[in-house]
Amino acid sequence: MIQAPYLHTGDLIAIVATARKIMPEEVAPAKAWLEGQGYQVRLGSSIGLADRQFAGTDAQRRTDLQTQLNDPAVKAILCARGGYGTVRLVDGIDWTAFRAQPKWLCGYSDITVLHAKLQQMGFASIHSTMPLNFDKTAESALSWQSLHQALQGQTPVYDLQNLRFARGNQMQGEVMGGNLSVLYSLMGSNTLPSTAGKVLFLEDLDEYLYHLDRMLMCLKRGGVLSNLAGLLVGGLTKMNDNAIGFGKTAEEIIFEATAEFDYPVAFGFPAGHEPLNQALVLGKSLQL
Repeated sequence: MIQAPYLHTGDLIAIVATARKIMPEEVAPAKAWLEGQGYQVRLGSSIGLADRQFAGTDAQRRTDLQTQLNDPAVKAILCARGGYGTVRLVDGIDWTAFRAQPKWLCGYSDITVLHAKLQQMGFASIHSTMPLNFDKTAESALSWQSLHQALQGQTPVYDLQNLRFARGNQMQGEVMGGNLSVLYSLMGSNTLPSTAGKVLFLEDLDEYLYHLDRMLMCLKRGGVLSNLAGLLVGGLTKMNDNAIGFGKTAEEIIFEATAEFDYPVAFGFPAGHEPLNQALVLGKSLQL
């Protein structure tokens, strides 16, 4: 997996919105923090735009992302927020300049579309917190510090007190994945990379338990869960149930979907739609 150069003091980070709209004042605290770490920060043209729920039209958001990908001065691109809309852009992006001069692309949730595309192309990226989530809590501080460490080439110091193995007691391999709902939506497309021999990371938010089961059945039947080096699960946040309950917890649903396989499964990794959302370098080997 090809990794972009790590960042140094004075390097330029661009913040863009590839999905839902976000205003400059919402990005300002994260921008100030990044500048405090010694980076230069540029707000892309999509910040402050609005077209229905999106940060401008598809063409406007795509143009902003393309501009930052093409600019050799930009060393990392941080997506401002998720929501929905990145999948509407990905097929129109020209990756020629990026392939010639890779840079770090950071974010989570809907940004899983871009992570998957980069993994399919053979490039590493960073699953991380985003400017919308910046606040003054200890969890936010730890999340942002881990992103800073990842961009600098340091191994983030993880809070693993809630990590627990449901099968096995260790796992090692190149990490890929992201948001389960987004990965599910990429099934059958040329954007979903192969998971064979990889540690698959999954997280999700606000899903009905029966739909969680449906998505896992789809991934299983499509071979995505078959030959993993391990399954690493982060936040399973605000899961919902019907009046007639599904009868299993989110973790039980995931464990049942992988019961016929012998690879290790671990829950509680501190990443996802949680206050503590620590950076995870996708495309890099991880050992737990």
